[in-house]
Amino acid sequence: MKKIVIVEDDALMREELTDIFGKAGYETCCITCFSNTLKDILSEVGDLILLDLNLPGMNGFDICRQAKRRISAPILVLTSKDQLKDELHALQLGADEYLTKPCPASRLLARVENLLKRFSGREHMLEGDGFLLDYLTYTLYAGGKSILLSEKEGRILEELMRYQGEVVEKEALFQVLWGTREYIDENALQVNMTRLRSALKKVGLRERVETVRGVGYCLGGGEGHEGC
Repeated sequence: MKKIVIVEDDALMREELTDIFGKAGYETCCITCFSNTLKDILSEVGDLILLDLNLPGMNGFDICRQAKRRISAPILVLTSKDQLKDELHALQLGADEYLTKPCPASRLLARVENLLKRFSGREHMLEGDGFLLDYLTYTLYAGGKSILLSEKEGRILEELMRYQGEVVEKEALFQVLWGTREYIDENALQVNMTRLRSALKKVGLRERVETVRGVGYCLGGGEGHEGC
């Protein structure tokens, strides 16, 4: 049974959505407290995120942007914001579908079914700029090619992808690779970073990992990228 995480602050709307999806054979989980909305979404293992934009606390657009970096599930925005600029902005931030309220149940269910079909088989995939990473096997797919990364290479790339566009500090990578933020010889990190860059190059992904001197690394968009 597919699970839908409903992120909606209106209790009546949550109840209606839960009823619609329940009758259609879906399992649902509702976010009802919005003090740590993003954290609560990430803690749920959902097959699809149904996201309202008008939420208390964290801005719905920011939730969309940050959630898309960290999860592989599709995001369907269901909101009262009916301006084209809002729809385009949400789609640019990573939303996979955009519907405005009020929305007929039949249309909502059709879009949900379509998204789930599109994302079938990609449950363990993270999407980058022109490539995919299977974070269970650390298989990298790009340009019709694939390469199996070592565990350390895969862990580094996964961490950079989950914070794409942001700088990941060296200490955070120490934690990912060696389970500690205590000082570790940076040469060990640099060796693994060099190996990752070499692997990326083999599938046509040149200049993707950028060094932020004295701080850490970030994932850029390749040659001509302006930096993180």
